[in-house]
Amino acid sequence: MFDQLKEDIQSIFVRDPAARNTLELLTTYPGVHAMIVHRASHWLWLRGCKLAARMVSHFGRFITGIEIHPGATIGRRFFIDHGMGVVIGETAEIGDDCTLYHGVTLGGTTWNKGKRHPTLRNGVVIGAGAKVLGPIIIGENARVGSNAVVVKDVPDGATVVGIPGRIAGSETTARKTEREETARRIGFDAYGQVKDLNDPLAQAVDALLDHARGLEKQIATLAEALCKQGIKVDLPDVPPCADLKQP
Repeated sequence: MFDQLKEDIQSIFVRDPAARNTLELLTTYPGVHAMIVHRASHWLWLRGCKLAARMVSHFGRFITGIEIHPGATIGRRFFIDHGMGVVIGETAEIGDDCTLYHGVTLGGTTWNKGKRHPTLRNGVVIGAGAKVLGPIIIGENARVGSNAVVVKDVPDGATVVGIPGRIAGSETTARKTEREETARRIGFDAYGQVKDLNDPLAQAVDALLDHARGLEKQIATLAEALCKQGIKVDLPDVPPCADLKQP
């Protein structure tokens, strides 16, 4: 248990640039306090001391604002940043190197007994205010955006945003490459566009680029047909008949 706590503390220096020294972490970080309390309460829970475990857990909730059921299984190098309002249910399972921010809920969607809370694989990061609900699996190194509500499994390495949660940036590499080529050809450079986020303006720009690409393909097809009929093609950005190729 003490080895795990040591790893938890050391991992914070990697993930929080505000962390300066171990004494500061031990005295001022509620996420550290919550993990110390949980390691103790979980130890009691596994040995059948259910009431004592719940009492220790309740004390931790009182002093930190973080509620972790003593039955929850949490891996190594776990970090709760800020922490206020975090809730982790009884059957939640959290892998190694996971990070949660304030206001996160790992909750259930049913009153039935048994597995009813999420499983987080290694390296998962869940943003502030996000709700991950039900016996679902969040894959390794996945990211859940702030205030997202996730009720379905998330594959490894994916980023989930929105309500309900959906995978961001799900287009194929080929589609992205086509958009970039079209943008360069028409002299457009969306330097302010953030990649892989479901921003309405970015979606509108992507739709216009897809439409422009589709029109180019149609024009090229028509030009090729006209060339085959012996009709000269003289259109901007359309090569002469001898050089005409499908874009």
